[in-house]
Amino acid sequence: MLNDSFKDLGLSEESIHAIKLKGFEEPTEIQKKIIPLILENKNDLIGQAQTGTGKTAAFALPLIDQINTRAGHLQALILVPTRELAIQVSEEFNSLRGHKNIHIAPIYGGQSYEIQLRMLKKGVDIVVGTPGRIIDHMTRNSLRLDKISFAVLDEADEMLNMGFIEDIENILSKTNPARRTLLFSATMPDRILKLAKKYMGKSEIIKADKAGETISLTDQIYFEVRNSDKFDTLCRIIDTTDDFYGLIFCRTKNDVDFVATKLNDRGYDAEGLHGDISQMQREKILNKFKKRSINVLVATDVAARGLDIYEMTHVINYALPQDPESYLHRIGRTGRAGKEGTAITFITSEEHRKLQMIKNITKTEIRKERIPKVIDVINFKKEKISSELKALIDIEIAPAYLNLAKELLAEQNPVEVVASLIKYSFQNDLEVENYAQITDLFESKKSKKEFEPNRRKDKFGSEKGYSRLFIALGKKDGITPRKLLDILNKKANIEPNNVESIQIMDAYSFFNVPQKDSEIILTRMNSKDRKQRQLVERAKVSKKN
Repeated sequence: MLNDSFKDLGLSEESIHAIKLKGFEEPTEIQKKIIPLILENKNDLIGQAQTGTGKTAAFALPLIDQINTRAGHLQALILVPTRELAIQVSEEFNSLRGHKNIHIAPIYGGQSYEIQLRMLKKGVDIVVGTPGRIIDHMTRNSLRLDKISFAVLDEADEMLNMGFIEDIENILSKTNPARRTLLFSATMPDRILKLAKKYMGKSEIIKADKAGETISLTDQIYFEVRNSDKFDTLCRIIDTTDDFYGLIFCRTKNDVDFVATKLNDRGYDAEGLHGDISQMQREKILNKFKKRSINVLVATDVAARGLDIYEMTHVINYALPQDPESYLHRIGRTGRAGKEGTAITFITSEEHRKLQMIKNITKTEIRKERIPKVIDVINFKKEKISSELKALIDIEIAPAYLNLAKELLAEQNPVEVVASLIKYSFQNDLEVENYAQITDLFESKKSKKEFEPNRRKDKFGSEKGYSRLFIALGKKDGITPRKLLDILNKKANIEPNNVESIQIMDAYSFFNVPQKDSEIILTRMNSKDRKQRQLVERAKVSKKN
């Protein structure tokens, strides 16, 4: 029976603490199977696992626990096929070592020899390198492998495909004969098995399922966007998707709270999920999402682990994931059950290198696309409004509505009547002025702004020209969005069309109105006695935002 948590795998308290800081909650299958074996016995091990299954941490964590920081010589060599993977594996080791004084050096072609020689001269405990550059340092006598305790071959089949097999044999022949060898490969061709037989002692083969494979049905794209424009870009994606049903990944719980709250402010059905959410609340949120009573779930990687939800239209990386394995875990949640899905990643101008590393290591094509323009959003909404209105015509209409329609049409131009009704109901959706300006970075250095008004946000999180107000009435008082609109209309003469982003809570509610209307509401709906509790107030700045 597999272990259920990292605590059961035999890792040190230092490693458990580092795992918590990384945000890992549950070990993956390959981690459950192989970590105890690396820690408990002296056999060589062959791990058959795909990229994206957590195999880097599967060998990094037990190696970190077994490194003797006082040894005074190199103790572990990790061979990888590419410099991108050398950097990524080195970073993973550094993120998992906690406070343990372990020195890790990435050694690969393309980096200055002087930098590498300086690192090696100072003394390192673990070297992560590509075969060609490792041999160069062995030839220079700047790297000795005769005392190492571990040799790890990561993505051995890829190194075979790249023609490194003779280099690997050369390197292994110069290592400490008493070392332990750990070999990881997605496939097991005959040449890999022959290599294992020749250079490995008594060994076990540990297989993991195909978790983490890139889903062929997933269309992978990315948008280059400023941090300040990410939220409005997200809204445009949702607004131009038929029946959007998606998972939005954020890096921190504060980001989750911010994005989920802002989505609700804009009228979307969204919930946030992160480590501070109780188990009971988590189950309620997931149940709502599975039943599609909400169609947007905002989550951290930790909170999304173990989600068994299919047929999502989108997975959106609001923040670029930390590593390629996390990327594959995220996007693997769409494009399932024979249905196509879309994975969208937001990157800033400074994150091109990191995205390229993810593309190279995961061997996936992630193409650059333009952010949907305001006119695209408006046209999409026009089509949706048109189809919904046509559908309503087929439903039996009460006589009161028909009589009113006849009166209006008898006195006015029919086209103008319909146009007025559309404006009354959908003005906020169909006018360019109501959308935020986004900088289009598709052409990277030649950044171009869309020709549209700038709708910046004020300190209350409302759009420029609008105010967000708090009212001390909520669900407990029988308040619904419709009743709130009636109250504002009767007591302050505010047109329903001017009120947006209504959010009804148990004991209070929020809504946005134009600034001129906010002054009228505050004056007409509050007591003149300032010592009394005011019914309506300006919304306070949220610390989460």
